[in-house]
Amino acid sequence: MGKKLYVGNLPFSVTDQALQKIFSEIGTVESVRIITDRDTGRAKGFAFVEMAKDEDGAAAISTLNGKEYDGRVLTVAEARPQASPGGGGSRGRQGGSRRGGDGSFGGRKRW
Repeated sequence: MGKKLYVGNLPFSVTDQALQKIFSEIGTVESVRIITDRDTGRAKGFAFVEMAKDEDGAAAISTLNGKEYDGRVLTVAEARPQASPGGGGSRGRQGGSRRGGDGSFGGRKRW
């Protein structure tokens, strides 16, 4: 079981190979994924690195968090679980309009 890490404040020019090299000096790297803008394809400045062992992940956090890389101070932390795709929803409202047909706000005063 490995540990997935969030790596933030990366320079936009960083490559998968560069991150692989940095983290592999600490332990075995399972995967590197730089997050890019879907429209432009440009890096967004953060990535996820998965380490093979939990101990390697903890070592990477303690070693690299706060360290400077290419003029930027890195943020390295344990990645939070991805939110499950829930399809949006109505956020508690049961649909419909707040306004009545007469232009009022459901019988309530506007002010």
